[in-house]
Amino acid sequence: MNFFLSDVQTGVGPFFAIYLAGFGWNEESVGIALSVSTVARILAQTPAGALVDRIRSKRALIPAGIAVLAIGARLVAFSPTFWIVMSVQFLVGGTSSVLDPAICAISLGIVGRHLFDLRQGRNEAFNSAGNAVEAVLMGLLGYFISNRSVFFFVAFCAIPTILVLLTIRPGEIDYRRARGAKECKDDGKLVGISVLLKDRPLVIFLVCSLLFYFANAAMLPLLGEMLAKGHGRSSMMFMSACVVTTQLTVAVIASWVGRKAGSWGRKPLLLIAFGILPIRGVLYTLTDNLEALVSIQILDGVGSGIFYVVSILVVADLTHGTGRFNLTLGAVSTAISIGASLSQTIAGYIVHHFSLNAGFLFLASVASTAFVLLYICMTETRNQRFHNQVSGVPIL
Repeated sequence: MNFFLSDVQTGVGPFFAIYLAGFGWNEESVGIALSVSTVARILAQTPAGALVDRIRSKRALIPAGIAVLAIGARLVAFSPTFWIVMSVQFLVGGTSSVLDPAICAISLGIVGRHLFDLRQGRNEAFNSAGNAVEAVLMGLLGYFISNRSVFFFVAFCAIPTILVLLTIRPGEIDYRRARGAKECKDDGKLVGISVLLKDRPLVIFLVCSLLFYFANAAMLPLLGEMLAKGHGRSSMMFMSACVVTTQLTVAVIASWVGRKAGSWGRKPLLLIAFGILPIRGVLYTLTDNLEALVSIQILDGVGSGIFYVVSILVVADLTHGTGRFNLTLGAVSTAISIGASLSQTIAGYIVHHFSLNAGFLFLASVASTAFVLLYICMTETRNQRFHNQVSGVPIL
């Protein structure tokens, strides 16, 4: 399911910037369009996490979200006008907010906390493998048919996703485990967002996550706009190569990250991910060679792969036994979406009024700040099973 869902959930991703540029959208307008989706996620993700915690039928949330994403892709394909694009981006952003916590809840509900490190690594490996296949097919469709065809591909992928989802038996998903609660007869009352904000390690991680995505989110779309200038139809193929390189790297290392997160701890791996990001931003300014730009995406794969896996494990550590795993995951996703929204809007403004290199260097400076904050302030969370009892957070 992770393999097929990635094709629907990611949608056209970085290809979206190329698609809109082909209809005369400038960098600033593209940045706004990309930000609308993240604004919707900001508004929806924490409530979505609470919803996933509350609803027993985790599977029912996924086909509903898939249907909205497929319809949105077809609307943009037929009518890429300003208000259609903005409306669809807002709707898609809000709907897709449910899918990530739903997948994590199903995984945790099936395997439990002790096997969650390995399961999350495998989830991300299959998700990235799906993204890699999707990127190849989209690049081929964009080159040989049209840029619009990639949206129809997204809608088509909804079919196998739902068929595979039906093979997961509801009885295998433990409701209490799926929301991070202890297995007891009393479901308890879910902890509110106000309690989350009193948890210092969690707040620090929220800020670090926001800065990481502020620095990361706009880099690939900016690269897409660079490729769109002077390369015509081949820009889709080059972007496909960039995405495939990133996703294959994630697919290769994700399972390894899941294993090492249990032996090394969470913080050392996060420092690697955060340290790679400013290097990547600077490298983009040093070359316009297409092969070199594609090669740089290996760093994106390493950094993103580590963050995707370990960030969810950190949330599981800090919420063990509280019954608020998905709510907290939604809060972290909200912080990520805030960072991504600011990134795409501000980076688009800087590039439009200055240059692409100025945009990349600005993002690299934000990434450096995130690394320093993580190194100085963030504590190791792997052994914090009893953190919540010590800090006074209710155990459900």
